[in-house]
Amino acid sequence: MSAPSSVDEYIAGASKEVQPMLKDLRDTIRAAAPEADERLSYGMPYYHLEGRLTYFQAHKHHIGLYAFSPEEARAVGLEQHMSAKATLRFPLDEPLPLTAIQGLIQNRVNAVRAKGSEKSSRKSR
Repeated sequence: MSAPSSVDEYIAGASKEVQPMLKDLRDTIRAAAPEADERLSYGMPYYHLEGRLTYFQAHKHHIGLYAFSPEEARAVGLEQHMSAKATLRFPLDEPLPLTAIQGLIQNRVNAVRAKGSEKSSRKSR
């Protein structure tokens, strides 16, 4: 099987059981960051907004969401899902905490926008 060329193909290539979770995660990311470009990078869905916003990947027993600090995860109540540096793991046998994930993505978008505004302010001086 060839590598997927779109996020739709990536999701369609996942197991039937995990596809609804991946679709929900994708919809949540897109709702929180509608301006982000959706791409594939390193063979997984990737969202770009003035730099790296997030990646996700389906695994045998979990879905990984990358790259977030423990502080970012703690701010929205996802610290129990931190498994390694910059990695959140969501077990396939549990519902995705979509509200918290949306908050995580929105916080990242807000940080990106604030950083962009800060750069613009410095340029106009």
